[in-house]
Order: sequence, then C-alpha cells, then structure tokens
Amino acid sequence: MYDITAQVGHACTVSSVSSTTAPKRADARKNIAAILDAATTCLAVDPEASLNDIAAAAGVGRVTLYGHFENRAGLVAQVVDRAMAASDAELESVDLSGDAHEALGRLLEASWHVTHRYGGLVIAAQAALPDRDLREAHDRPVQRVLRLLRRGRREGSVRSDMPLGWQVTTIQGVIHAASGAVHRGELSAERAPGLVRTTVLAALSPPPDHL
Repeated sequence: MYDITAQVGHACTVSSVSSTTAPKRADARKNIAAILDAATTCLAVDPEASLNDIAAAAGVGRVTLYGHFENRAGLVAQVVDRAMAASDAELESVDLSGDAHEALGRLLEASWHVTHRYGGLVIAAQAALPDRDLREAHDRPVQRVLRLLRRGRREGSVRSDMPLGWQVTTIQGVIHAASGAVHRGELSAERAPGLVRTTVLAALSPPPDHL
C-alpha cells in the first residue's frame, strides 16, 4: 500500500518522470501512475491541493494531467477508488476469527492505520464526490464492521441497547478524531491505535450489570 506517512511531512512529495524511448503507451501509463501517486500524497496532506500542485508533484505539465483526467473530481474519484481498494485488501487480511471482542480490537487498530495513512483524502473525497459514490466506497468496510458487531452481540461482548448504525458512527468518529489529534501533534502515532481500541471497546462493551 502507498504509505503516506513514510513519504511526506507537510508538503507534497515531488516525483520525477524520466523520459525514455519507450512507446507512448508505456509513457502514458507511467504518467498516470505518477499523477495518481502524487494526488494521493498531496490530497492526504492537503485536501484542497490544486491540480497545479498535483501536476508539479507528479513531474508532469497541466496539459499532460488534463490529457488523462478531465477534471479534479475525476482525478479524486480514481484516487479514492484506488485507496479504497488498497485499504479494503489490507482490512480483509485482518484476523477476525475467535472472540468477537478481540477481533474487533484488531480491526479497530488496522482501521486507524488505514485512515491515518490517507489523512485529508477523506475530506477531499467529501468535497468532490457525490454522496452516493461516497456511500458505495464505504459500503464494504461498514459491512465488515456490522458483521463483527452482530457476532459480538450474539456472544454477549457487544452491547445491544444501542442502534448498530450509531455504534458504527461511534467507531468512525473515534478513528477520525484520533487521526486528527495525531496530525495536530496532540497525540503520538504510536499511542493512537491503542487508545482507539480501548476507547471504542469500552463504549461498546455491555455495562457490568448486563454481563
């Protein structure tokens, strides 16, 4: 997966596209990959990054960028599609077997890492994409969490006196809040996953008198 935290601080990472004698089609593929990588990096750091910023970071001109992407919304949509596919593959690899409470803890930590890696890309997507597209992009991760919450309810490790939708909203809110706190320097990236896990599991666990 493209690791934003390893590549950027607070500025877009500029990557160069070397000129070769390879056929145009190969050059186009390289340019597209460079643009998508640069857009992922720039938007994760600054959700309002312009096409000029992204083109410069990719090492291509605006004409080249517009030759592959009609507008900013189209570029953001492709970046989001690629990021969601990579994120979903990473979350799919999390071991969700065994006790639902422990499995949820593992999924929470993995979800925080994915969310933090892409940073401002979520905000950029909200500004550029229709609500329907955003809902579809989040459908698989949400369904994964819902299945685990339902299993936890059956096992008695997840409280059942709250709507499932609210529990999902709580999870998303805590993860995004932790990512924001790290970006603002209020919390270390090393401590954040454990705090997300502890906070959410405490909120979703049945009260002692219900055990």
